[in-house]
Amino acid sequence: MNESDSAPAPVELVLLDVGGPIYDDAVYRDALLRATRELAEREVDEAEFLRVYDAQRQRQRGSLRTAMAEHFLTAERRKELSDLAESHWEYPPGALHPDVLPVLRRLSARYRLAVVANQRRLVTEALHRDGIDQHIDVWAISEVVGAEKPDPAIFRHALDEAGVPAERAVHVGNRLDTDVRGAAAVGIRSVWITRGEAPPEPTAEQLAEPDAVIGSLDELPAALDALRGGAP
Repeated sequence: MNESDSAPAPVELVLLDVGGPIYDDAVYRDALLRATRELAEREVDEAEFLRVYDAQRQRQRGSLRTAMAEHFLTAERRKELSDLAESHWEYPPGALHPDVLPVLRRLSARYRLAVVANQRRLVTEALHRDGIDQHIDVWAISEVVGAEKPDPAIFRHALDEAGVPAERAVHVGNRLDTDVRGAAAVGIRSVWITRGEAPPEPTAEQLAEPDAVIGSLDELPAALDALRGGAP
């Protein structure tokens, strides 16, 4: 194999999750807590809720909503809890991470950008309000596409809309189960951002799963440079 055969494919398309990379996941956490308290037949202590929430984050497999329903309600009430939490789930302007817009301005000069997120369609209102949408070329919102990560269909939708092959795309998300593993299943490289629904204490095994790990979006341009072999 010659050097060109082993060189990494250039990056043309960067896929971004919404909760975690762009907005603070505490917004959804608080919506889930509110819904759990409204449906539970006992008092839900915030400290207990956070212990269950963080334990599920640490596992990086399975649904936070399922974990809460099983612990505080019943497994059968998972959809009821999910629907109520979603009705409380909206991103205020203050939930936008401060590193997002400066980084998106840098990235949009070099790459095409896509949003790939398990969200209701109305999330685009927040993205428009906060000036995110002007940097986005491709949209793959689960409620619109009809598939949720880690379903390959939502990733393939973004690739098809962009006209970019999987090996020239990189997905940025904060969950291993839906983001990193979902992207890998269709041949997309991944950058794991360890905030929001990422585990409180990532293990060595978890850190080894993605192609790159960052703690903030400020680190993303350098991580992409490394994935494209240091090309300018």
